[in-house]
This record gives sequence, C-alpha cells and structure tokens, in this order.
Amino acid sequence: MKLLLARHAESAWNAERRFQGRTDVGLSDMGCLQAAALARALAGGRVGAIYSSPLVRARETAEIVARERGLTVTLVDELRELSLGAWEGRTVDDVLATEADAYRLWRERPYDCPPPDGEHIEDVARRVLPVMELIVSSHADGQEALVVSHGGVISIFLCHLLGLSPNALWQLAIGNASLSVVDPPRARTLNDTAHLEDLRPW
Repeated sequence: MKLLLARHAESAWNAERRFQGRTDVGLSDMGCLQAAALARALAGGRVGAIYSSPLVRARETAEIVARERGLTVTLVDELRELSLGAWEGRTVDDVLATEADAYRLWRERPYDCPPPDGEHIEDVARRVLPVMELIVSSHADGQEALVVSHGGVISIFLCHLLGLSPNALWQLAIGNASLSVVDPPRARTLNDTAHLEDLRPW
C-alpha cells in the first residue's frame, strides 16, 4: 500500500519561528491556504483513509483535506509532535541568543542532545513506529492512506525506513504541507511541495 505523509500546514507559531512541540497552535491564514492546496493535490488520488495527530495544527490540515474527499479523520495520539521541553513558546532567535551551543548541538545531533526537558527521540520512535506499522498493515495493496503529522514525527519514520542514524533527523527537510510518499519499506518521494508553488511570493 502507499502511505502519504503530510506535515501540517503553516501554524501561527511557524510564521513567527517559534518552537511548538506539543503546544497546541492553530493554522495561520497562509496555513489554511496551504492545506487547501494540499487537498487539491490529493483530489485525483486514491486516498481512502486519513489519520492525524490530535494537535490542532495537524487536525485542521487533515480536516480540510477530508472535507474535499468526503472522509472522516481518525485522530491518533501517538502521531503528536515530540516535546521540545523548555524551548516551547520561545522563538529561534531567543534560544540562539541565550543557548546557542545547546541549539547547535540539537540541530547537529538531536538524538544525543535533546532540548532541556525535551522528549528523547528514542521515546518518540517507540510510540511512532508501531502505529505507522499498524496503519500500513490495516490497508491492502493498492490502497492509499494519508497521515497528517509533524516534521519531527515524519522525519523519525523516514530515518527508520531509510536506515539513517536518528542524528540525521534534521538533515531531512520536511516543509509545511509537504508530501512524502512511502511504499514500505521503500520511500518514493520526500518533501514534495510542488502543489504550493502558486502560494509562494516571488
């Protein structure tokens, strides 16, 4: 079966370059447009089921896609974003100004150097990988399922499929409202954002 992995569309805090993690933040105006573009991109496909993180930015994205296809969204708690601990709610510039070394190490070796009080990648993998396997096993060959989640969650799953070190997590660029397509154990497309081209200011 084909598994489509979509990162949620832009949230209000994405627009402000603010760390979110498990903090519940809704979509920005641009995010609503991105989610609608994602829905159009999937309109001609064979998506028969939609799963989503319960966090509102992912749920709103999934619901916009679901309305276009006449589907309901199944919320899966294990798909929530990894906790960023003490950094949640702070901007990237603020963390860089006060904890530049910790931020650099987290970007370079996120498995070895989680944020202060943040969730370890190993713990995230323990909840994410089994639920992804369950979703895959629940759909027969020829079916497509959409999973709307978060950059960290999608990257952890892709690192697992590609046999990459979890320290390579942030080397995988997963943009807002992007699509990555996998046919486990193969990855077919990573971070496809072609459907967002008309929304970019040039």
